[in-house]
Amino acid sequence: MKKTFFAVLAFLTLLTGCFKTENTNTVSTDGSTSMEKVIGILGEVFTENNKGVNFTYNPTGSGTGISSVLENRCDIGLSSRNLKQSEIEKGLTETILAYDGIAIIVNKENPISNLQLETLEKIFTGVITNWKEIGGSDSEIVLIGREAGSGTRDGFESITKTSGKCKYRQELTSTGDVIATVSGNPFAIGYASVASVKDSVKLLSINNILPSNQTIKSGAYEIQRPFVMVTKKDVPLSKWAQEFFDFALSSDANKWIEKAGVVPAN
Repeated sequence: MKKTFFAVLAFLTLLTGCFKTENTNTVSTDGSTSMEKVIGILGEVFTENNKGVNFTYNPTGSGTGISSVLENRCDIGLSSRNLKQSEIEKGLTETILAYDGIAIIVNKENPISNLQLETLEKIFTGVITNWKEIGGSDSEIVLIGREAGSGTRDGFESITKTSGKCKYRQELTSTGDVIATVSGNPFAIGYASVASVKDSVKLLSINNILPSNQTIKSGAYEIQRPFVMVTKKDVPLSKWAQEFFDFALSSDANKWIEKAGVVPAN
């Protein structure tokens, strides 16, 4: 009986060790859908350089990514907005990875190519409701936005001073959904991460300035926000999560961050 007990104990110890090794070799990230491209590229490069390490990304939105760190459901949270004071007080800390422009997008059939920031505010708060009021067709403006808790929405509404005032027709749960919806509706206008915008929609200039790496870095393009990595203050990351964190902030990562269409913070 004694031999059987020790044999079982040895087996369980070996089994536990295997699970521990597997977990240690995994870097889990969770959060902002706008950060999918940049995190995807960085994760791919990181795993290519570190064979045997698993890298996961769960596109749940900034709010959920922040909650996931608090609840120990991931190593690194991803947020396309700065942390709120209440979140910092819960023991979280933010590290800015990059800066991203929030693109204002319309259907490719739309003749409008530029808007003033003040005009954009009036459109999204329902003061201007028809495209003919700003030189377009005689058609109702269809406002497409993100869901409450989205970092993109928070950034857009903060910069345009429209928080709690936007008259959205639809509130969608991902950047990709916003782009697809605007591309399919000739009267729609929405916003999305510059890094995610595709040829299926038309990008507007704001105050006669288009978003680009140069105009975002200089601050000339006003509608921009940070891409943030969220961790717990004074709680060390696992070995490989720390390795990825350090790599993402290194000068070696800058070319990959730029390849994703955003501006490195370092």
